[in-house]
Amino acid sequence: MTIQRPRLLLIDSYDSFTFNLSALFRIAVPGCTVHIIHNDRLTINGLLPLLKYFSAIIIGPGPGSPDLPRDIGIVKDIWKLSESHLLPIFGVCLGFQSMVIEHGGTLKRLNTVKHGQVSEILHTCKDIFRDLDKITAVRYHSLYVEPHSEEIEPLAWALDEGENGMVLMAARHTSRPFWGVQYHPESVLTDSGGMQILRNFWVLADEWSRKQGRSLSGLDPTAMEILGHAWPHLDSSTFLSTPVDPMPMVLTSVVQMPGVSVINICEMLGVEDHASPFILLDSAAKTGRFSIIASILPVSPQIMYSVGDPNVMLKRGSSFTYEPLPDMDIWTWISRFMHDAGAYQGRPEVPFWGGLIGSLSYELGVHSLDVPLRHNRREKNPHYDVNLVYIQRSLVVDTVEEKVYIQSLLQDDFAWINHIFSGLCSLSKRRSTDTDSATMKCNLTQVHLPDRASYISNIHKAQEFLRSGDSYELCLTTHTRISSPRSLSSWERYKALRRSNPAPYSAYLRFNSATFLSSSPERFLSYSRPPASQCQLRPIKGTIRKGPGVTRAHAEQALRGSPKEVAENLMIVDLIRHDLHGVLGLDVDVTQFCAIEEYETVWQMVSVIEGRLPSGTKRRDVGWEVLKRSLPPGSMTGAPKKRSVEILQTLENEDRSLYSGVFGYWCVGGGGDWSVAIRSCFKNESESEQAQNSDSMENWVIGAGGAITALSDSEGEWNEMLLKLESVLGCFGASKARG
Repeated sequence: MTIQRPRLLLIDSYDSFTFNLSALFRIAVPGCTVHIIHNDRLTINGLLPLLKYFSAIIIGPGPGSPDLPRDIGIVKDIWKLSESHLLPIFGVCLGFQSMVIEHGGTLKRLNTVKHGQVSEILHTCKDIFRDLDKITAVRYHSLYVEPHSEEIEPLAWALDEGENGMVLMAARHTSRPFWGVQYHPESVLTDSGGMQILRNFWVLADEWSRKQGRSLSGLDPTAMEILGHAWPHLDSSTFLSTPVDPMPMVLTSVVQMPGVSVINICEMLGVEDHASPFILLDSAAKTGRFSIIASILPVSPQIMYSVGDPNVMLKRGSSFTYEPLPDMDIWTWISRFMHDAGAYQGRPEVPFWGGLIGSLSYELGVHSLDVPLRHNRREKNPHYDVNLVYIQRSLVVDTVEEKVYIQSLLQDDFAWINHIFSGLCSLSKRRSTDTDSATMKCNLTQVHLPDRASYISNIHKAQEFLRSGDSYELCLTTHTRISSPRSLSSWERYKALRRSNPAPYSAYLRFNSATFLSSSPERFLSYSRPPASQCQLRPIKGTIRKGPGVTRAHAEQALRGSPKEVAENLMIVDLIRHDLHGVLGLDVDVTQFCAIEEYETVWQMVSVIEGRLPSGTKRRDVGWEVLKRSLPPGSMTGAPKKRSVEILQTLENEDRSLYSGVFGYWCVGGGGDWSVAIRSCFKNESESEQAQNSDSMENWVIGAGGAITALSDSEGEWNEMLLKLESVLGCFGASKARG
């Protein structure tokens, strides 16, 4: 039978780089399609009848060890295929290690772990390395293999002088069509040799198949039911396309306000009435520009949901309704909620016209990974995993152009717009009162730090998981609890936080069920309005405080010159590329890698990853789908994400809750912007509960932590966690974390 298009089967061992590898093969093998299945999806007997449909098998990387059944799954059996089922196979990292040990090799631990490290690859210049000269490639491994059989022919090595010596980097089977590499050809920092070895593999695989007279069968419905769609596949459900009903027009009025003060506008709008909810997404420092102030109506729908609940709770004023989730998850329910919420004729330069604003917890992302949550979590974590308000009236402050956009999705809402317009005009004539009006009562504030010995013990446990190959990096976090006098309102605390640690993604979210203050420096995901939507993620790994002599050149040397800092950033960049490829397909690029950006109080190392939606996509919620598939933020978990999150669930003894989740908006125009909930704090009671509470103290929670690598020093990591706390402690009058 004539093969029109090569068809590849990629075995995924629950890795966070799988879609990067799939994308690279899609480019390297012209016209190919790629089907992806997990390594525990089928038994070997279930897989054998499907092999006739494939040109080759790709066995990808993954966490763990190739000699543990739970980590390797079906892979160990694939190397034992009979001659009648034989086909070309290419293994990467874990897949490569499995190939070698299943043919007599031994598995060992590296003396010095190589996670996110770039090495020169020394090779034989033949076979899959034909026509290749010098290669530099990224390594993610703590285990390595040594062949002890003539069946395995070494093809490449890395020389780790003074560390691991000569480490095998590639090999082939001498009589069967098996090849593999230890390094990661799909990493963004692996050079062109990554692509070329895949092309060379395909040439050799195709030659072998032709000599064997091997041909493919066309996929039948039974096989499609087992394998599913080829990657990438984007569901084009019609109910998520453009709404059929006429959309409302965005009513907009613009006020020019030189020296505009976001704080003053909020106070004009009643933020100091703590019995009412209030929402501010605040660009309080560069590189931020737009601040969004929601004008919440008494009947504005508030969506509240906790993972595991059978219903979504909708609150309108004092009225509550419950909607069941019989055949969908919460993400789909919110997509349907937003389906008929489109609008038109909003100002294109304004990022938010109206829509959903709020927070999504870390545990919502954990659940999306099919990782079990704690059984008693609601007893210790009263916050909802989804807490969103649908906003129809808003003010958007452009701090660059010094304009305020007054907007409403309500038709004939001119009276409100005129009222706000008049208020802003009067406000612009008054001098800004954004000053330090609060005196912190730090002598009464109690800071309850986490147990130092336990945290350091968890660092050591995390490093053992890194050495065993279960993770490349683990973002270990913990909670600090604050008891502080009620004499200072949450708004005054936010203003203090804004003064002491201004940040481009700050927020003041006061719901009926939670109060959340943030001075986050990190945007997580933004997506522009369709059509031609673009998704962008901006992970931060690497921070140095400003100070005397800390110039840009000094920051460049301290951050970009540090293999540890660059490795942390690289791992998250590769993970995010995988998340984007998983939804958007091939069109994903790293447009900025480890650039040094200046902020108010720090220099930070920031990368930018962008992806574009497939042309002709009709769905308006693809950005929402990217958000679902990207949580929890990789910068707050480590990689591979699923296994790292599973490990962190055992190391951390309570929910992270709002910390490590995201907050932001989904605009009715289709765009969205979500930030990582770091440098933040939240309290476990609403403002209305506070008013009724006779206790003179209120309790707040601050989350902090850091990325643990094999090179981490436990004392240094503890001190870094304390340093991160200090950026928030200032709003409680306790500027230093003593531990």
